[in-house]
Amino acid sequence: MTVLVRPSAASDLPAVAAIYAHAVRHGTASFEIEPPDEAEIARRREAILAGGYPYLAAEIEGAVAGYAYAGPYRTRPAYRFTVEDSIYVAPGRQGSGVGRALLAALVEACETLGFRQMVAVIGDSGSRGSIRLHESLGFRPVGVLEAIGYKHGRWLDTVLMQRTLGHGTATPPQERA
Repeated sequence: MTVLVRPSAASDLPAVAAIYAHAVRHGTASFEIEPPDEAEIARRREAILAGGYPYLAAEIEGAVAGYAYAGPYRTRPAYRFTVEDSIYVAPGRQGSGVGRALLAALVEACETLGFRQMVAVIGDSGSRGSIRLHESLGFRPVGVLEAIGYKHGRWLDTVLMQRTLGHGTATPPQERA
């Protein structure tokens, strides 16, 4: 099975919306309670792309198997060289290498764009698969916000992980275009 990672396209939006809706309804990766509709997913994607951030899709045999994007970690100007990653894999495709392929490509894209830090905000300290995935690609744990969200009838932690990109803090960053 070959995973093809590529820039997302508008034609991916139905699959992206379905993948995200499943994650919202059944998982803890997102702290949203109700999944947004396809139009809202499209609006969010456009905002990410308009900000100069990457938005990727993974395909297996022509079908979207997952997606990932990087967005601003925070909106204050001093954070402009730091991104937060988001990765969602289709039901039935977890553990098949889709998440790893997406995260590796996202890290590479963000380094190419001149970002210096990537932060993972992982919903639920019990999300061992996501934590291991990030660790395998050089992220280190930097903190846990305990019982910060309430979903599916229980309190959830948020695990914070961080990875240096490119030259990290060794040199001053170049302003992005």
